[in-house]
Amino acid sequence: MKTMPATATAYKRTATFTQATVPDGLRKTHKTARGVWGRIVVLEGALNYEILEPYERQVLTPELPGVVEPTVPHRVAPLGDVRFFVAFYRCAPAAAGDASAR
Repeated sequence: MKTMPATATAYKRTATFTQATVPDGLRKTHKTARGVWGRIVVLEGALNYEILEPYERQVLTPELPGVVEPTVPHRVAPLGDVRFFVAFYRCAPAAAGDASAR
């Protein structure tokens, strides 16, 4: 299972979607921009989450959110009645004097 970097900070989120309102763009293969992470948060029900490179499939539930890595193609599909949203995160750039940035 993928994990979000500890330095990631949320900066925006989508509306809450249901099985009837999931945008076509989320159902089709898409990816986040470079440096942008996502957390798929299921409030009710279940959501199929496919990571396409390398292939991995997860069933997301309220107990198991999904992590979207930057630039990795993926898609979602409702598994019956569902309510979910996507929160977007960025990592703070390393300070110029930070030895770990080298």
